[in-house]
Amino acid sequence: MFKIGEFSRISRVPAKTLRYYDEIGLFSPQSVDKFTGYRYYSAEQLSRLNRILALKDLNLSLAEIGKLLSEDLSAKALHDMFRIKEAELSQEIQDAQARLQRVTKRIAQIEQEGHMPHYDIVVKTLTRQRVVSIRQIAPKPEDVGNFLGEAAMAIYSAGITPTGQPYTIFYDPELQDTNMDIETVIPVAKDVDVEIELAGGRKLIAHTIDGIDKVATIVHKGSYDNFEAPYAALGQWIEENNYQICGAPREVYLQAPTESEEPVTEIQYPISKA
Repeated sequence: MFKIGEFSRISRVPAKTLRYYDEIGLFSPQSVDKFTGYRYYSAEQLSRLNRILALKDLNLSLAEIGKLLSEDLSAKALHDMFRIKEAELSQEIQDAQARLQRVTKRIAQIEQEGHMPHYDIVVKTLTRQRVVSIRQIAPKPEDVGNFLGEAAMAIYSAGITPTGQPYTIFYDPELQDTNMDIETVIPVAKDVDVEIELAGGRKLIAHTIDGIDKVATIVHKGSYDNFEAPYAALGQWIEENNYQICGAPREVYLQAPTESEEPVTEIQYPISKA
């Protein structure tokens, strides 16, 4: 048996907390000396105290903890509750990291105001093109790349050789960060006429994409997460040169990222005179 001070050291719980738990009937000493009032605890009580502390980490109130303990919560039930909480905390950490990255990028944008990085804007014509493509909804931004990888593997498996760099067409009228309406496109030879089955009953279909008279283009070298500057520069150029956007933008993946090389992407906007 241990006095309350000794037990507080063993359990790593302050004595004042143990007294409070006793007052509310959540965790009482094994015995109390009726003459001195001293509280005595047993090492066997550590398991119940550990359950209380564990449930507190789940942000449960002491009243809720008392109710759960009165129902004789099993070790498996406690384990399952913690697995759920572990997943929730992991998601919170990922969300916080994503917010931190966005804040860092916004700070960089603010610092660059007035001295935007120089980009060369080129106006070009896109000719009609034979492609293999699939239009679908991308639930998350990373699915854009996943769909490209899936399409590339499928056409190589079918013995088809691309004739140009793959690209994505973004059909949403406004920026979406979830459930994006996109077309994954891979240029192929003019005589290719196939339908390639993908998972989930989806199909890559060969067809011809019409040409575009004018597109304003900008080449960006760097992470796909750092597109704010090139998109802003392209938008500024379009406005300053009295053009307007008249079609869905494209991202052409000129170079995939490697361990030693950053990705290179050409952003294209169909334009016409305003």
